[in-house]
Amino acid sequence: MLLLTSEVAVRMNLANASGSGVNISFGKFLVETAKKDGLLNLYSGLGAGITRQIFYATTRLGLFEVFRDEMAKYRPTDIWSRLLTGCVSGGIAALISCPAEVTLVRMSNDSTLPLKDRRNYTGVVNAFSRILSEEGPKAFLSGSGPFVNRAMLVGAVQVGTYDQFRDTFKSLGVKNEISNVLCASMASGLIYSLVTMPFESAKNRMAFQRTDPITGKKPYTNAIQTITSVARKEGVLALWNGFAPYYLRCGGHTICMFIAVEQLRLFYRQQFVAK
Repeated sequence: MLLLTSEVAVRMNLANASGSGVNISFGKFLVETAKKDGLLNLYSGLGAGITRQIFYATTRLGLFEVFRDEMAKYRPTDIWSRLLTGCVSGGIAALISCPAEVTLVRMSNDSTLPLKDRRNYTGVVNAFSRILSEEGPKAFLSGSGPFVNRAMLVGAVQVGTYDQFRDTFKSLGVKNEISNVLCASMASGLIYSLVTMPFESAKNRMAFQRTDPITGKKPYTNAIQTITSVARKEGVLALWNGFAPYYLRCGGHTICMFIAVEQLRLFYRQQFVAK
């Protein structure tokens, strides 16, 4: 379900760039896409999505706690130290997983192109090897600017605020572990979705763009230029096009991820630390 909403969010966002997805609801876009390309087509980036999460999610969460605990040796752990360590850990994780991210965007949206422009990837390994051989290693850094910027924001406003909300809700009386995690993850998921959506839009457009055959240049060069260009040509709200599935993805992912992390942590303590 989370992959499905992720795929639809990216496709709605990119559809807006061509003018084919403007002012259409999430439900209608999902139904029309499923009718046109088939429901299974929405899972075309499954392999790349899993690969991305293996590198990105684990690195981001692991580094956050390492940096947070290290900083705690020098100053009290507060919202500012959490935001800073979340920002740094997110940026590092994004750099590591950028090749998987580019592969994911390419695979997810290849079927939306006209037949003559499709790359026709057969799988994540095929897509990765073809990007490498046909376009060179630099292609994997396409969109890396907004991806890293977005990941730094995600690290701060998802992981950092979640960690802070845990303490906040506990002080408000929400001491049950599952209830505390649920409340904290829902709150951080909403903030994270609102703040990072413009950078998600920029990342998608940069990763999926093509070089103009006449000028030899690409329309988007960096995160800020992409965001300002889209806002100027299509309106500021275009940066949040596809927000409904994006929020379902972000909120759902945040809740599932942190509940899973806490349960794994509890299992580890019971099985190994307690003994």
